[in-house]
Amino acid sequence: MLTISEIFLSVQGESTQCGRPCAFVRLFGCNLRCVWCDTKYARGDGGEGGAASPMSAAAVAAAVEKLYSGGDTAVAPAPRLVEITGGEPLLQPETADLCAGFLTLGYEVMVETNGTLDIAALPRGVRRVVDVKCPGSGEGGGFLTDNLSHIGPGDELKFVLASIDDAVWAAEFCVRHGLAGRCPIIFSPAAPSLPYNILAEWMVKARPSGVRLGIQLHKVIWGDRRGV
Repeated sequence: MLTISEIFLSVQGESTQCGRPCAFVRLFGCNLRCVWCDTKYARGDGGEGGAASPMSAAAVAAAVEKLYSGGDTAVAPAPRLVEITGGEPLLQPETADLCAGFLTLGYEVMVETNGTLDIAALPRGVRRVVDVKCPGSGEGGGFLTDNLSHIGPGDELKFVLASIDDAVWAAEFCVRHGLAGRCPIIFSPAAPSLPYNILAEWMVKARPSGVRLGIQLHKVIWGDRRGV
């Protein structure tokens, strides 16, 4: 059984797939406590009104299938995209089987993980969006460096930045590990502590190799709400 925080349909807002319709499966529980966390309700520490529901992988898949079943039949349907997120999805051993099940059903599958756990357990074909926690998160230093050996061109690395100091640290991390060209690299500002324009201006001047700016598109559209 999986422990689920929420399942909903929205647009992908924080990756190279930004703007695409996407079903989100948010798993419950996290091993980190980032200072800028915007999903405290899914951490599993009893705060922020968090609640969880036990569901089998088959029940989760059925819930996502139902979300996609209400599409407009007048237009050709786009490929179905699902993201497994959290919390930290790799804390639950059943996550790999859940991903495999969605792949079998023909979904494009993404998993967003905080980078502290082994990503090799995820099946081939999953797009792994791996966070690297910067010092400003309060959880810097926990990244599992061995994960970099598993990163391929179909995966993504993401750095959430609370300050320009974090941006400098992240750029140096990328150089130190030779990450440019390995996969897409996204620098995402933790607004409001780092406004979008301040990071954008720094990137124009610094031009870190292989890096693109990413903002939380769903928050631009709907604000800081759950289920969107």
